[in-house]
Amino acid sequence: MADITDIKTILYTEKSLELKEKGVLVVQTSTRMTKNKLKEIFKSYFGFTPIKINSLRQEGKAKRFKNKMGRRIDFKKFYVKVPEGANVDSLSM
Repeated sequence: MADITDIKTILYTEKSLELKEKGVLVVQTSTRMTKNKLKEIFKSYFGFTPIKINSLRQEGKAKRFKNKMGRRIDFKKFYVKVPEGANVDSLSM
């Protein structure tokens, strides 16, 4: 079973704040998270079922660290459509 600790962060960017006004929450997780696991987390911890979940796999950028090439960590980004009146304040800032 999925645990709430599998959610790394809620993204707060200009785009994600615009989407939040429309009822869409942007969640960053590890690459092994699936839509069904994320749906279970929202059901068990927040008491509602998301209307729709879209996922995006983001590969880490290649960066130079102290003259050596390295990579940032890969992650998954989920766009979760939240039903009207649902409370997700425990995840918010």
